[in-house]
Amino acid sequence: MSQQNTGQIIQVPNTLKLKVGGRFGAIDPAAIAKAEAALKSLSGNFSQWLNDEVVKLENARQRVRAEGVNAETMEFLYLRAHDLKGLGTTYEYPLITRIGASLCKLIDDKDKRLTAPMALIDAHIDSIKAAVRDEIKTDDHPVGAVLIKELERKVAEFGA
Repeated sequence: MSQQNTGQIIQVPNTLKLKVGGRFGAIDPAAIAKAEAALKSLSGNFSQWLNDEVVKLENARQRVRAEGVNAETMEFLYLRAHDLKGLGTTYEYPLITRIGASLCKLIDDKDKRLTAPMALIDAHIDSIKAAVRDEIKTDDHPVGAVLIKELERKVAEFGA
């Protein structure tokens, strides 16, 4: 008896190239270099811009203290922390990105943010201010390493 094979092989087209820019062409290395050069030319302003963001975060904390913990004040604080989370590395302070991420994790959930311990929120903000003041840019710095590990540990405890 012979068996007939009724299976069929279907070749699926490789659409990966289309999904990662095949239609638009490769990323131009010269354009990347130009963007990096433009960013480097702005780096002299990073210190002032970072300080401006820290002032906004401090103002948000003062608003929480003045008006109390409520949905509006905590949302305002969260947005300032989120800004620093995104800007820290751009401004050459990856430690601030990490502290900002930890603070965002602490107050990300709109329901939980109203019960987040203010002392832990203060510790994050004070750590960001200390990092800027003392130019502690990375978690390779001994103080930076201790700060971020303890903050992340406390946030994990709160979330548990």
